[in-house]
Amino acid sequence: MDAQERIRKQVSENQILLYMKGTPRFPQCGFSGKSVQLLQACGAKFESVDVLADPEVREGIKQFSKWPTVPQLYIKGQFIGGCDIMTELYQKGELQRLVAGAQD
Repeated sequence: MDAQERIRKQVSENQILLYMKGTPRFPQCGFSGKSVQLLQACGAKFESVDVLADPEVREGIKQFSKWPTVPQLYIKGQFIGGCDIMTELYQKGELQRLVAGAQD
């Protein structure tokens, strides 16, 4: 299974999925850490993929989403955005709504 197929499978099998550097307990960059904090603030139950542990996924996710940076958030199979977009959505109350809708 190539990286694109693996990513497609991960995105489709998880209601809320964060591609990040490191893990939620040990993020390896500030943006990944902030993204985890935002999801936790929304009460999200989410899965994560450590792109540092898999170079194919690290490059592949950028092609998959046509987005150049990590972290990347997917909710119900839809690409939401990176840390800055998550922050904006959170401040507007939109991230909370998206998370709640994915956990029904």
